[in-house]
Amino acid sequence: MSIMYNPPHPGEILREYIEETNKTITEVAQGIGINRKNLSLILNGHAGISAEMAIRLGAAFGTTPEFWINLQKQYDLWQAQQKVDVSNVRHFLEPA
Repeated sequence: MSIMYNPPHPGEILREYIEETNKTITEVAQGIGINRKNLSLILNGHAGISAEMAIRLGAAFGTTPEFWINLQKQYDLWQAQQKVDVSNVRHFLEPA
């Protein structure tokens, strides 16, 4: 599957969820059991969503952990596709 657009960092989506709560970043960080610095790193696109964080966010915002993991996966894959040159990669199997 090829992602043809630049997906947002999951922190941008998380920021929208936080804004809907009318809570501060500090309050949300405390509420999900992490420190404010770590939450800020995610919100500012300097850290990703781990599986553990996805579970916390899913519980806190009524989503699934898979929602957050998939956002991170799409972002990471698109970023990697911009950097990796596969033009010289040897093909071992023909595409189906």
